[in-house]
Amino acid sequence: MMEESPRSGMSSPEAKLGMQVEDLWDILEPQLTPTEKLNTCFESIPVSSFPPAPSSQVIEINSDASLAEAVQLMSQNKVLSAPVVDVDAPEDASWIDRYIGIVEFGGIVVWILHQSEKKDGDDGSELFNGESEAMIGSAVAAAVKGVSSPRKFGCLSPRSAAITSGKFFESLTSSDFYKNTKVRDISGSFRWAPFLALQKSNSFLTMLLLLSKYRMKSVPVVDLGERKIDNIITQSAVIHMLEECAGLHWFESWGNKKLSDLDLPLMKPNRIIKVYEDEPVLQAFKLMRQKGVGGVPVVERDGRKAVGNISVRDIQFLLIAPEIYKNHRSITAKNFLTAVRSYLEEQKGASPLLNGMVTCRRADTVKEVIVKLDSKKIHRIYVVDGEGNLEGVVTLRDIISKLVHEPRGYFGDFFDGVLPLPENSRV
Repeated sequence: MMEESPRSGMSSPEAKLGMQVEDLWDILEPQLTPTEKLNTCFESIPVSSFPPAPSSQVIEINSDASLAEAVQLMSQNKVLSAPVVDVDAPEDASWIDRYIGIVEFGGIVVWILHQSEKKDGDDGSELFNGESEAMIGSAVAAAVKGVSSPRKFGCLSPRSAAITSGKFFESLTSSDFYKNTKVRDISGSFRWAPFLALQKSNSFLTMLLLLSKYRMKSVPVVDLGERKIDNIITQSAVIHMLEECAGLHWFESWGNKKLSDLDLPLMKPNRIIKVYEDEPVLQAFKLMRQKGVGGVPVVERDGRKAVGNISVRDIQFLLIAPEIYKNHRSITAKNFLTAVRSYLEEQKGASPLLNGMVTCRRADTVKEVIVKLDSKKIHRIYVVDGEGNLEGVVTLRDIISKLVHEPRGYFGDFFDGVLPLPENSRV
C-alpha cells in the first residue's frame, strides 16, 4: 500500500504557501543547517504571496476620529491596532505621507493611565465635569508627553483603588473630554513613527523578522501603485499559517522539537511579570506598559498558580461597557475577569477571556503549542510545572523568533528615520 503524501488534503492558501517552502527546502544544499535552509526559503518568497487578511481586519482609522470611535471600531473588528490615515493629506499623497502611524490599545492604555493619575485618590466623578478647552488641550499634551517615557508610571498608591471604580470609567467614557479627544492627539503613543510598512516585493523573511525580533504585532503591506494598504499580516496569521503546514517535512523537522530544546520559555520563573488577584486592574495595565509586555497572568495572593490572564486589548472592556463594574467599589483584577466573563456570556461574544487559563509544559513540542495558540486565538500561553505552578510564558513572537534568524547587515538602512520600541520591550 502506497504511503499517503503529506500534501494530500492540503488546500488552504496557508498550506499552499507552506508547499512553496517545501519545494524550495527539497532542492537546497544538504550541508545547510535547518535554520539556514528556512532563512533561504523565506527570503525567496515575496510577502505578496501571503494570504489576504479578512476584510474586517484591514481597517483604517481617520486621524480626526475620536478615541471613543477608534476603540469601538477596533473592538467590533477584533483587531489590536489599525493604521491612521491623515485626513489633511492631499489626494495624490504617497503612502508614506497618507498614513501617520498605527494606533493600538497599548497607546490608549497610556492615555487612560495618565487620566487615572490626574486625580489620584478621587473617585473620578468630578474629574471630567466642566473641563475647559484649554484644560483638555493641556491634559492631552501631558498625556502625549508622558508617552515618550511610558515606563515611568509607578505602582498605584493605597488611595488609587477608588480610581478603578465603575464611577471613574462611567465618568470618563461619558465625558466630552473622551469623546472630543482625537486619534491624532495621541500620536505620540503610536508604536512606530513615521508609519512603517512593507512593499509587496519585500521578502517573507523580512516580514518574519519584523514580527519577531523587531516586535511588530502586525505588518502593513502597501501597494505602491494604489498608494494604499493591500494587506495586514499579523503574528496570529503567521501562527495560523504554521499550523496549516503540519505534515510538511520542513515544518515537522522544526515543529517536533520540545520547547526546552529551543530554550523556551525565555523568562525564568522568578522573573515572571504578574498581577495579584486583589490588586486594582489598572495595575495590570501599568505593568504591561512599564515592562513592555502584552499581557500578564493574574495569580493567587498566596501562591504561584494563575487564575486568569489580562491582555492589553482587554482595556476595551473598561471603555465600551463600564456599566458592568457599577457594583464594584474597586475593580480588582479578579473582579475584572469575573465581570467581563459574565458580560461576554450575556452578549454571546467570543473572547480569549472565556477560555480560562491555557497552559503547556516544557516537554510539549512547538507544534503542540502552535495548535493551542491558533485554536484558542490567543497571543501567549503559560508554561506550568506538574503542580500547575507558573514556570514561564511563551508568546507568538517567541515562536516566530525561533523559526528564522537575522543575517548580519540584513536590514541595512531600512529603519532610517523610524523610531522603534526600546530594546528591552517584550510586547
